[in-house]
Amino acid sequence: MKLFDTHCHLVDEAFQSDLEEVLARAMAAGVQSMVIPGVDAASSELAVRLAERHPSLFAAVGIHPESALSAGEQEFATVARLSLHPKVVAIGEIGLDYHWDTAPRPVQHDVFARQIQLATEMHLPVIVHNRESTADVLNILRRENVGRVGGVMHCFTGSLETAEECIQMGLFLSFGGPVTFKNARNVHAVAAHVPSEWLLVETDSPYLTPHPHRGTRNEPAMVRLVAEQLAQLRGVEVEALAEQTYANALRLFQKAEESSRG
Repeated sequence: MKLFDTHCHLVDEAFQSDLEEVLARAMAAGVQSMVIPGVDAASSELAVRLAERHPSLFAAVGIHPESALSAGEQEFATVARLSLHPKVVAIGEIGLDYHWDTAPRPVQHDVFARQIQLATEMHLPVIVHNRESTADVLNILRRENVGRVGGVMHCFTGSLETAEECIQMGLFLSFGGPVTFKNARNVHAVAAHVPSEWLLVETDSPYLTPHPHRGTRNEPAMVRLVAEQLAQLRGVEVEALAEQTYANALRLFQKAEESSRG
């Protein structure tokens, strides 16, 4: 079985002391490919440098909404430069976050829209963060015609109606640790009904650790638990789900597919 963790923050300080062991455990669990998203210019640079060192790793570059207030022209220029790197497969993690509201919402909107425009220019998909901001996220995605490049709604926990609208815009839906939580009935229901060709798995390491390891650091090896829960919810074998989601990830991250062929 081979798995693709489409979202893991491996440059987070939580992995400073044992990253090589984390990667070894991931490979042992069948995780053959991983995407490391940036959250600002500095972490995007680190993600690219880490991806350069490991064939199984790929980077996404972008400015997270929690970093939007400090996103000046230099930061945008760095993200644009990094997006040309052969191991950069997406623009992300970008979007809106109304839970923390660390930047005024108009600033978040501008930073989000500007990075979708960059993705379009660079022919890269987007990795979208949405926290308590669904209506505005969807409005901006529609306005910027995200379907020209596609992307993924990272750690999807929305409604079935939202899921259907995202798919109509060419966006994959990625499920992480919350799909394993026993009380996440809405997430379970949506995950069971998403068309298989639009489904992805992730960990969001070191965050959102799946059951039964909640309260500990998450890491890419645990994406197997996500896959197992999704397979159970959908009534399929986990091997089949792993194969489908791996193929979906390669379809989304086309530069990763080119790398796997070459």
